[in-house]
Amino acid sequence: MAEWDDVRRVALALPEVTEEAAHGHTGGLAWRVRDKTFLWERPLRPRDLEELGPDAPPGPVLAARVPDEGAKLALIAADPAVYFTTAHFTGFSAILCRLDRLDPDDLHELATEAWLVRAPKRLVKQFLEGSAS
Repeated sequence: MAEWDDVRRVALALPEVTEEAAHGHTGGLAWRVRDKTFLWERPLRPRDLEELGPDAPPGPVLAARVPDEGAKLALIAADPAVYFTTAHFTGFSAILCRLDRLDPDDLHELATEAWLVRAPKRLVKQFLEGSAS
């Protein structure tokens, strides 16, 4: 399924995206559009591992911005083998994904939707107009 190189390729193909070190203590990478993070590596913390117990994924975890809690819950309901959340993300418009179970087409859709949530309105409009042609 998807790997970090796939995330990098998909994210950097979107307009005005930069790749940089993620904020906080993750030590991973983050992809930003005009200084707004929309995708990032999100290793599970000890508290997450305790909360998830045996359901904690052993592989890499990608976090992605979503429009709202409803969108997050819909993704989890549609494919709980891939998408999940933790108490840390309660009330926060972001979802966690088991990267090694994420289909490349779903990665593209997830990254694009996350980018649309965070990009400035003018840039989104230009992107959508360009996609329609």
